[in-house]
Amino acid sequence: MSSFSLPPIHDNPDGGWGPSTSNFPDQFKFKDIPYAPYSKSDKLGRFADWNDLSSDNRQNVAGLPPTQGGRGGAQSGRGRDRNQAFGSGTASAFAYFHVEDESSFSLVDNKAAPPRRGTGFNRGRGNARGGASYGARGGARGGIRGGPPFRGGAAQRGGGQRRGWRDWEKNNRTRESSVVISPQWGMLEEIEFHRLAKLRLEVDEPEELDSYGRLFAYDKSYDRVTTKTEKPLQLVDRIKYNTTTSDDPVIQQLASTGIAKVYTTDVILSVLMCAPRSVYPWDIVIVREGDSLFLDKRDGGPFDTVTVNENAADPPQDPTPPNPNNPTEKPAVPETAAINTATSLSLEATYINQNFGFQSVIENAPPPPADFANPNPFYGPEETEPLASCGYRYRLFDLGITEDEDIKICVRTEVDAYIPGSGNPRDGQGLVTIRALNEFDPRSQGAGGAPDWRAKLDSQRGAVVATEMKNNSCKLAKWTVQSVLAGAELMKVGYISRANPRDNTRHVILSTASMRPTDFAAQLNVSLANGWGIVRTVTDMCMKMPEGKYVLVKDPNKPVIRLYSVPMSTFTGDDDEGSDVGSGEE
Repeated sequence: MSSFSLPPIHDNPDGGWGPSTSNFPDQFKFKDIPYAPYSKSDKLGRFADWNDLSSDNRQNVAGLPPTQGGRGGAQSGRGRDRNQAFGSGTASAFAYFHVEDESSFSLVDNKAAPPRRGTGFNRGRGNARGGASYGARGGARGGIRGGPPFRGGAAQRGGGQRRGWRDWEKNNRTRESSVVISPQWGMLEEIEFHRLAKLRLEVDEPEELDSYGRLFAYDKSYDRVTTKTEKPLQLVDRIKYNTTTSDDPVIQQLASTGIAKVYTTDVILSVLMCAPRSVYPWDIVIVREGDSLFLDKRDGGPFDTVTVNENAADPPQDPTPPNPNNPTEKPAVPETAAINTATSLSLEATYINQNFGFQSVIENAPPPPADFANPNPFYGPEETEPLASCGYRYRLFDLGITEDEDIKICVRTEVDAYIPGSGNPRDGQGLVTIRALNEFDPRSQGAGGAPDWRAKLDSQRGAVVATEMKNNSCKLAKWTVQSVLAGAELMKVGYISRANPRDNTRHVILSTASMRPTDFAAQLNVSLANGWGIVRTVTDMCMKMPEGKYVLVKDPNKPVIRLYSVPMSTFTGDDDEGSDVGSGEE
């Protein structure tokens, strides 16, 4: 019978749990061993992964020291055990480094690592979707849908950061401000867009002060245009004024009577009311004279043109200016795509909007034009060119919160035509605003995923409208707000495309849509109460300042507006530095 002897019992004469440290054997005292941090949530990984034969793992199998910052180990693999263990960032005291002579070592298996098959997008398809292969370049997942392969997986290249489709091709160049910020300007206030989106102010129906201009009847034949019966867009030579607030003689006369606190136009006011939707830079010149505020625009500024796909995920870009130190550097935008840059598209859209409004009215045939109470205030006796169809309605809105507050705003609004048989236009019946959306090239950069209008406009108009509402959210919101401010009953929106995608000089009218501004505002999720809240906030902010000139600037790359104090000579021609305009993306 085998003998059994009890192991020695190490008693603790001092009391307490565990053996005494005095009589505990030295081999169990873990002397000179540093503390290794650990966590209860640590998972036990694989001791050796014989399937993941990356370069660093092959070194480990061969007994070689691992490469610093390598891609092998349990954290590369095939997506398993990628969570970093607690304390793994510290230097390990238990790492093994082989420092003996290895001259006699020889590798038995020197075959290349076999490619992985049946993984990812090319599972069982033999690289039919663009050649996404997992070869010796580290399991690249490139080439999907014909894209160029890139070295290393996304987790290996960017530390696990997920990127969007073709993000490496997007031009992330920062935009320039719409106006040069002079060092002499003093920044007074800064408001983020998320704060503006929380404002709200209910405003009652306005009071009409006076009306000016002449309106022609809208040609209803444009409502029957389809992609199969398209009409060419004509060049119509007409005069239409876009005078700023301070230069308006009617506003100057109204301001002398003190009828309001704030004076502006519908174009300027719509930009301010839709500010949280804006992406491109803009600026508003604010002048305080006595107890009155005048909101003005600059000549040649962003208010004189129309943006294109401003709210698209990848909006049109202007080419990067050439580097004088590197004359061989290629431009960011090829010459063949110069007509699709942000500036070219903006000028093209402005041209389309003006000519579509001139063309879609009846001038020399019944029904006759409708004259407002007064003639056009900007058409001088020396002018000889014919006037465009345009009516100006000066309207007074009350921004007071209580009955004791006397904060009113006088707005010059515009209408473009009237619907015959809908009532007297002088009484505000049947008034119409006319706008135009333009298609340039659905395959070019900045198109925003827009479908081909000629193929989808008649059969799937909803998809076309939804795409335009997404890519041009700010522009459509501004047009809707202008129509509501003017009291228009309808808003006519033309769909105009290039006759040839490579030619930006010839266009055709494919269709025209009619919508009520209030209903369309609900579809766009445009809140007039939020817009009036923004206007009231900016008004209160400026009324706290002393008399002088200020500039409200939208940051070109951030959802922020800033108020600057500027000299009175700025933008008047006397101050050359202040009158310089930046190359904004408008």
